[in-house]
Amino acid sequence: VAERALFLWNNEHIVSLIAQNRNVILPIIFEALEKNIQSHWNQAVHGLTVNVRKMFLDMDAELFEECQNQYEEKESRAKEVEEQRELTWKRLADVAEQRRGEDMVTV
Repeated sequence: VAERALFLWNNEHIVSLIAQNRNVILPIIFEALEKNIQSHWNQAVHGLTVNVRKMFLDMDAELFEECQNQYEEKESRAKEVEEQRELTWKRLADVAEQRRGEDMVTV
């Protein structure tokens, strides 16, 4: 499905419509493009995604950079949240272990 969707970018009429509406479209699909480039298992999808990404960069470098900055900030915040979540679970596990040790009865 992803490969077929990316093939639409080979149609000049569709590319023209996308170029006219890039301010709306790029912010919506930027994250999906980046994730495809980073981790999609299919080499054809990866290659097509790189082409689409470059097409947007060539269309409007300023908009592309803005979307890239927003994506990087979002990823950074997500990483911080995940690190905080892991730290919270570690603290909880430490407290549980400590209480378990206190509840033990020694004879």
